[in-house]
Amino acid sequence: MIRTLVIENGQKPTKEQLKEVEEAKKTPIVFDEDCEELSPAMLKAFQSAVVQRNRKRKA
Repeated sequence: MIRTLVIENGQKPTKEQLKEVEEAKKTPIVFDEDCEELSPAMLKAFQSAVVQRNRKRKA
């Protein structure tokens, strides 16, 4: 199940929301044919792309 929650600037999450996040941390990641596990090379390329995107956002 996927849940999306928007928190505005300055807004703090409720205790219930924090509890949900803590429980979600314990849930294992399940890969399937639509979302396969990344190879080490693909993971490195993805992480590099994220770093570059974040640098552009700061500028």
